[in-house]
Amino acid sequence: MGLLSSLFGGNKKDESSEQEKQEKKNFEILKYDGIRARNIRQLPYAIKCFEEATAIKEDVETMELLAASYLQTGKTDDARTVYNRLAEIVPENTKVLLSLAGVCFIQEDYPAMKEACEKAISLDDKNKAAFYLAAKAEKGEKNYIQAIVMLTKAIAIDEDFKDAYQLRAEVLWEMRQAKEAIEDLDSILSKESDDEDALVLKGEICAATGNFEEGISYLNKVLSMNPFNEKAYIMKGTALLGNKEFDQAIAVYDEAIELSPENAKLYQKRGRAKLLKGDKDGSVEDLKKAIELNPESENLINGNYNNFSQENKVGIY
Repeated sequence: MGLLSSLFGGNKKDESSEQEKQEKKNFEILKYDGIRARNIRQLPYAIKCFEEATAIKEDVETMELLAASYLQTGKTDDARTVYNRLAEIVPENTKVLLSLAGVCFIQEDYPAMKEACEKAISLDDKNKAAFYLAAKAEKGEKNYIQAIVMLTKAIAIDEDFKDAYQLRAEVLWEMRQAKEAIEDLDSILSKESDDEDALVLKGEICAATGNFEEGISYLNKVLSMNPFNEKAYIMKGTALLGNKEFDQAIAVYDEAIELSPENAKLYQKRGRAKLLKGDKDGSVEDLKKAIELNPESENLINGNYNNFSQENKVGIY
């Protein structure tokens, strides 16, 4: 029997079976070595393990771990490639589709993001996250009405969906629908009175719509809770500039910079305030510092500086 098996390929079958066993063993070793490495933040080694494991077998869990590790190390394009492949392997997996949508959002690829969300919604029309992400894609393309439609559907699924209320308020304010935006923010604040994002946006809206002192009070509340809230400082400074209180605005940015001396945006904002006050030399120094801290912002800063120099206007918007 051994001779016959040898003559008719029995050894080849045994060799194939042994090879499959070895590949399975190698895959398991690489996968779990990768998981252990990721758990102790050894991401480069984890990625290497996951890459080699998925080269052996396109396992969904391992590919998701690889994509997540790519994102943690800033390799967004690589993560997108993995999620695109996953969407082909498991096209009816809403989790994968929404993860793909999230990566598209980072890349500002809003058409692809919408497509992924639409597929997820077609699979599960009760998935609030799918509607929420679809709204973010619509907002990215400035399709504000459609964004509100998506967010309203998300809220209909979950009336306590705080992020959806916040985003809808932001979209409504983009459309300068102040009353409706504040209604959404009040829905959040009625349940979480210290919610920083809601308070900052409410402060911004109030300050810009004739309720200056009320707006400043909301921003001060945020800063008393969290002195490192960059957006609260920026909105407070912007509101003060809109009220032509230049010295007070500069003082706000001074305080913010003292807490976050490596924040390029704060120097840029203070530079603008100094320019509007008439301190051109001080403005130039701040803008130079902003460029030093963030060279990529040079074109934007130069453009803004030229606009400020030519117009010398004061205004929030």
